[in-house]
Amino acid sequence: GMAGGAARVLLAALLGALPAAAERELRFRPPAEAPVRLFTEPELARYDGQQEGQPIYLAVKGVVFDVTSGKEFYGKGAPYNALVGKDSTRGVAKMSLDPADLTHDITGLTEEELKSLDDIFNNVYKAKYPIVGYTSRRILNEDGSPNLDFKPEDQPHFNIKDEF
Repeated sequence: GMAGGAARVLLAALLGALPAAAERELRFRPPAEAPVRLFTEPELARYDGQQEGQPIYLAVKGVVFDVTSGKEFYGKGAPYNALVGKDSTRGVAKMSLDPADLTHDITGLTEEELKSLDDIFNNVYKAKYPIVGYTSRRILNEDGSPNLDFKPEDQPHFNIKDEF
């Protein structure tokens, strides 16, 4: 079916068999599935890579990325599986898999850690993985009212829906 073909194309791209333009084309094709969503913590936790055939989601800076294509890094039993199904901003900034660091909270991070966070956010996550939504903490204030400072990411195939 289509999935097998896509996997082969991806493999060819990884092996350098495709010209750069074709690889870019492949990377930025809009995901066919659901529009951008708001994720509560329990909803995000369902996409933790434990369920075979389920997508794998990881949030950084409140932006939820679909990292399913990086299953060998993020899937069940994989080296970075601890990061998924939650907002792991602090862990990404500190390059830490310590459970205490697997949180959105960036209080007390050093300048260097914050710079590293932005580099990884832009050059790894935004460059490689589609954005599927945002954490509710990013879009809403504590009292549930909309956060007026909310800024959607400028992902090429990003399309924010009217409900936000």
